[in-house]
Amino acid sequence: MRVGIVGLPNVGKSTVFNSLTRAGAEAQNYPFTTIDPNLGVAAVPDGRLDALARVMESKRVVPTTVDFVDIAGLVRGASRGEGLGNKFLGNIRECEAISHVVRCFEDENVVHVDGKVDPIGDIETINTELLLADLSTVERRLERVGRAAKSGDAKLKAEAAQLEGLVGHLSEGNPARTYPWSEVLAEALGTLITAKPTLYVANVDEESVADGNRYSAEVEKLAAREGAEAVRLSAKLEAEVVELPEDEAREYLAMVGVESTGFEEFVRAAYRLLGLLTFFTAGEKESRAWTVRKGSTARQAAGRIHSDMERGFIAAEVGNWEDLVAAGSWAKARETAKVRLEGRDYLIEDGDTMIVRFNV
Repeated sequence: MRVGIVGLPNVGKSTVFNSLTRAGAEAQNYPFTTIDPNLGVAAVPDGRLDALARVMESKRVVPTTVDFVDIAGLVRGASRGEGLGNKFLGNIRECEAISHVVRCFEDENVVHVDGKVDPIGDIETINTELLLADLSTVERRLERVGRAAKSGDAKLKAEAAQLEGLVGHLSEGNPARTYPWSEVLAEALGTLITAKPTLYVANVDEESVADGNRYSAEVEKLAAREGAEAVRLSAKLEAEVVELPEDEAREYLAMVGVESTGFEEFVRAAYRLLGLLTFFTAGEKESRAWTVRKGSTARQAAGRIHSDMERGFIAAEVGNWEDLVAAGSWAKARETAKVRLEGRDYLIEDGDTMIVRFNV
């Protein structure tokens, strides 16, 4: 999945990006440090995969990954091309989901574009610009379709009616993701920016990571109202933790009262938001994590491994990762009936481990 990291200038976007990907994007205390989008790939930590690799004595361990895009800071008027608006909006359209970083810390040494810490106001600024950009897109389409519908074409009239409804919805300040989408709109518009799943990231100071503060509480309440996800992290803390050995990092996190890094919380929230799950393949040669959408069949999951497996799918041996780790090997898991044979229409569950039988 590709996640676009967005927000106002100087809210910590590039610091969050660096801590997630270790890509070394420039992060400075002035607007528009990020002009061209920075791209980074982050390996997703998964203790289940590590456990499988240990018992299978795998020579190679391959985690699943998330692509992150650090997009230029947005300002008021971006929908009209102000600042780096056109570039910003173009970059975000290419992402599957939006990670909206919101400043929830006070620091007189880090300037705020509006001179004060106001997370809800910041969110409204970003969301307004995204709504205006979508509204412009829909209105242009409605203008073209409306003219063509005057010919009496029933299909075009139906599309125009749906577009009018969407214009009204957006004009009232509602994101496209809360509108009853249809195949007609999907064909006409593709995916609008405000239709993309959104994850709010409350960037707090180190002292507020465990319990939050009044600013992060506001962000979490807003996310709940929208049906979006929200996570709380300290970009400064994350940047420090990624430089430490794993055992020291865990000790550091325990000192501030949290069990996992913000990145781990981020990934869990992103998976929930996008309706994703993880399955595994495990053996002596390699143990690997794979990402599929909920509702994927065994045959579709096999296609994630290799197209030949999907095309020539026969069946899959499936076992839960915990059962395989407890058994210690595929052979012992089979002996204790912890592995079953599933057909092409079996729905993959999170944590399934597979061996695919196929013939091409």
